[in-house]
Amino acid sequence: MREKQGLSLGVTRRTFLAGVGGAVALSVAGGVAKAASSGEAPQLAALVKDGKLPALKDRLPENPLVVTPHEKIGTYGGTLRRGIRGSSDHNGILRMVGNQGLVRWNLEFTEVLPNLAEKWEINADASEFTFYLRKGTKWSDGYPVTADDVVFAIEDVVKNKELYGSTPAQVSIGGKAVDVAKVDDYTVKFKFAAPNALYLENLATPLGQHPTLFAKHYCSKFLPKYNTSIEAEAKAAGAASWTEFFRSKCGDIEIPSRWSNVDKPTLDPWVVKEPYSGGATRVVMTRNPYFWQVDTEGNQLPYVDEINFGISQDVESLMLNVISGKIDIQERHISTLANKPTLSENAKKGDYRLMTLVPSAAQQCQIYLNITHKDPAMRTMFADKSFRQALSLGLNRQEIIDIVYFGQSEGYQTGPRPTHPWYHEKLARQLTEYDQDKANAMLDKAGYDKKNDNGIRLRPDGQPIFFAIDVIPTLYPDLVDTLELVKAQWAQIGVDIKVNTIERALYYTRGDDNAHDAAVWPGPGGLDPMLDPRDFFAFHPQGSRYAIPWAQWYTSNGQKGQEPPESQKKRFKLFDEARSTADLQKRGEKMKEIFDIAADEFETIGVCLAVGGFGIIRNNLRNVPETEPDSWTWPNPGPALPQQFFFTS
Repeated sequence: MREKQGLSLGVTRRTFLAGVGGAVALSVAGGVAKAASSGEAPQLAALVKDGKLPALKDRLPENPLVVTPHEKIGTYGGTLRRGIRGSSDHNGILRMVGNQGLVRWNLEFTEVLPNLAEKWEINADASEFTFYLRKGTKWSDGYPVTADDVVFAIEDVVKNKELYGSTPAQVSIGGKAVDVAKVDDYTVKFKFAAPNALYLENLATPLGQHPTLFAKHYCSKFLPKYNTSIEAEAKAAGAASWTEFFRSKCGDIEIPSRWSNVDKPTLDPWVVKEPYSGGATRVVMTRNPYFWQVDTEGNQLPYVDEINFGISQDVESLMLNVISGKIDIQERHISTLANKPTLSENAKKGDYRLMTLVPSAAQQCQIYLNITHKDPAMRTMFADKSFRQALSLGLNRQEIIDIVYFGQSEGYQTGPRPTHPWYHEKLARQLTEYDQDKANAMLDKAGYDKKNDNGIRLRPDGQPIFFAIDVIPTLYPDLVDTLELVKAQWAQIGVDIKVNTIERALYYTRGDDNAHDAAVWPGPGGLDPMLDPRDFFAFHPQGSRYAIPWAQWYTSNGQKGQEPPESQKKRFKLFDEARSTADLQKRGEKMKEIFDIAADEFETIGVCLAVGGFGIIRNNLRNVPETEPDSWTWPNPGPALPQQFFFTS
C-alpha cells in the first residue's frame, strides 16, 4: 500500500514546461499585506455577529486546505469581471470556479495534489483507491460533506442508466464501471475491475469531478430511488421526464444548467446568485460562506466577493469591454493572434497586462470526416483512406498559417508536441506537404475521376462531392477563417465543402446523433496524450468526431454504438494496458504502438501545430500567474486558484 499527500503517475508534460515552472511557481512574497478582516470577509463577519451565520470555526473543516498565495496575502472585496459568449459557454464558468474535485493539478501541470481528499492510498496494482475526505467540510448550504455524497454521486447518479447511457470513461475501465463504497463517514474506496494507474490524473481534470458534484441531501430528491413522486413533480414543473428535471436541478459537468439553479449546493468558492438561463445578460456568482479553503494566515477564501460573467454575443463586444477596462481577466475567446496587436497597443488604455498561455494541444485545427456517416455513399467516401490522404495533400498549410496565424505555426497532423518525449514523427508530419498534382492523381485512382461542369468531382453514384464541416464561430473564430481557406483550396482539387457555422449546443447534438458530415476542433493530446487521446483512437463519445459510434461502443463495453474495426479494438486494448501501469516507460511503449497504428490508419486531418495563446489581467488584480498552461485537462485559469486572486484598489 502506498500513501501519498500528492502523487504524479504521468509527468509527461514536465519536459515541455521545464522552462515555465520558475515563472509560475507558487511562493509567498516578502512584506505581505494583512487581510481586510480577521479570518473572514467583512460581510460574513457581519452575518455572524447578527446570528445569521455560524462562526467561522464552525464553517471550516478540521483541516482546511491551505492555499499559498501566488504573490502575497490578499484583501477582501470587489467584483471580478469576466466575459462569456452566448447561451452555451458554460465551460467558461467551469474553468473559473468549478475545479473543486477530490484532487487538483499543481500550477505547473506536472503533479496531482490533495484537494477535498486530504490524502489517499493506492493498492499495489492501482485497482483500488482509498480517499480520506476533510472532516467537517460543508456544502454551500452548510450541510456536511461525507463519504455518502461520493458514493451517491457515482453509484446512484453516474451509474444510473437512465441518466447516463454509458458510464463516463473517467470512472470505468475495460468497459466496467468502478464500484464505490463507504469505509466510514470520511473514507471512501474506489474499486476498479482492472488496474487504472491514470485515475488520479483523470480525477484532476474537469471530467473527473463527478464524485464531488452531487450533494446527496439535495440531489436525491430528484431520483426515483429516493422520491417515488418524482415523475409527477417533474411533470408539474414542466419537464418532459424526471431525468430532464434532475439535470435542471443538479446539472452535470458540461451543461449550462449546472449554473442555472441558485439552490443547488456546491463546493465552489462562489455560488450562483444570478443564474445562467435563457435571456440572461450576465451570470453573477457570490462568495460561498462555507468554502473550505484558507490562506497561509488562516483567512477564509475567496478574497473576491463576487464574479460577474458578462454575456457577449460576439468577440468584437468582448474586445471592446477589455480595451475599455470593463474586464479584469480574460483569455477565452480573445486569444487569437489577430487580436494580439490590438490588445498590446491598448494595454495602457485598458490598464491591463498580458498573460502568456503555454499550449498543451497538438493541433490548432483538426478536421474530422465522419467515417461512420449514416449515408452509405458518404460513409464509403470518408472511410477511404486514400480520399483522406488526398485531401491532406490538397491543403496549402503554409498559406493558412501565414494568413490566419501570422506565420506562427508549422504544418502538423496530430500527436504529442515536438518537445514531448513521446513525439512521433510519422503521426505528426506525414502528408503535410502541399502537392495538388499528387492529390488529384490519388482522387482519380480512388474512382473520383469524373467532374461536373463546375469542376467538382463526382462520386461513383454520380453525385458531386459535397459535404459540410461543422464549426462553432463563437468559440473558435480562427477555425472559421481556416475553413474558408480550406474550402478554396479543396475546390482546386474538385472537392466542394460548406463551412457550417453553428452554435455549440447544436454542434454537440449533431455529434450525439451522428448527424454531421464533418467537424473541426483543436486537437488535444500535445502535452497530455493519455488524458485526452481522442485523436489517436475513438476514445471520447463527444470528441472523437470521426467515429463517435465507435467511441460509444468502447465506453459502453460493446452495449451501444457501432462495433469498430480491429485496428480500433487493438488500440482500445493497448490503451487499457497503458493506463493500467504507473511505469512511464511501459506506458510510452504502449502509446507508441497506438501512435504507429493511428499513423497508418490516418483517420483525421490536421492543419497546423497549436499556437501559444495569451490573455489580459487588469493591473489591480493580483496573485494571478502571468504564465499558465492552456488546456482543457488543466482547465485554465482554475488550477491557478482564482479564489486567491484579489484587488489592490
